[in-house]
Formats: sequence, C-alpha cells, structure tokens
Amino acid sequence: MTAISDLARAYHFAAIRHLSQKRKGKAGEPYINHLTEVADLVAAATGGDDVEVVIAAVLHDVLEDTPTTYEELVAGFGARVAAMVAEVSDDKALPKAERKRLQIEHAPHLSHGAKLIKLADKTANLRSLKKSPPADWDAARIADYVAWALAVGEGLRGAHPGLEHLLAEAAAAMATPSV
Repeated sequence: MTAISDLARAYHFAAIRHLSQKRKGKAGEPYINHLTEVADLVAAATGGDDVEVVIAAVLHDVLEDTPTTYEELVAGFGARVAAMVAEVSDDKALPKAERKRLQIEHAPHLSHGAKLIKLADKTANLRSLKKSPPADWDAARIADYVAWALAVGEGLRGAHPGLEHLLAEAAAAMATPSV
C-alpha cells in the first residue's frame, strides 16, 4: 500500500464509523467535517511529511465514539497509528469531569504525534463552538470549555508553535461576538 491509499482508507473507515454522528452545535454538521479539519491542521503542521500522524488525526475519535477496537486499528492501520489514536482517546466509562482532568494530566506525556492531534482537535473544537455552539450551552459552559481547552493546551507547549498559536487564536475569538 502507498501512503495516499492508506490515508484514503482512513477517511473511508472514519466516514463509515461516524456515519450517523453529528456535531453538537446548532448547525448539526456531519461529524466527518471535524475529522477532516483536524487532519488538515495536522497535515499542515507536519508539512505532509508524516502520513501516519495525519491518518491518526482522521481516526482520532473512532475508539471513544464508535465500536471500533484497538485491535482493528492495529490490523488496518498499524501499531503506531493505533497507539496515537489510543493516546488521544478518552475512556468513556469514566465520569466526564474525570476524563477532562485526565486530559490535562496526560497532555505533557503524549507522544509528539498525539500532541499535534490534541492541539488540532482542541483548535477545531473551539472554532466549531464559535461558529455553532450547542443550543443548550450557556455562556458559562462555553467559558468553562475554553478554559479547559487552554489548560490541555498548556500541557502541549513546545509541540508545535504554529498549532499552539492557532489554539490561542481560536480561544481569543471566543471572547468576540459572533457575526
């Protein structure tokens, strides 16, 4: 297989696994839009030189949001991709507050590729929150999410200045009124 065919397979796999999922925002965008944005940010950050990190970015939510197993990822995309996806996946059996706390705690210890994915994911989430906040989120909940995303980002310092800047920019945009 070639890198481009592996990446195409990853997009197809993610699209099928996330088929019925929508973003939480009022617009209800297809979930695949989030995955493509995260992968695009990671591809730009790596200069396209590490296709496995981009593939892991495409697949970054399949373990926590679909019935996909770690073993499936290893078999389909290799041990390195599966490991990065596992690194950025929450254990949904834990309470939400604990999952959020663990993301902050684990951020500094992620592999470099996982740090890039996490930075891109938080950036994409903040951008989405700005464009289309969930209908049931008030200003306080949004502010809490922004503060938490920045706390996770603090643990990723030094991974990629460009992605770190984009995260800070997305957080700052949350303070300005939507158009």
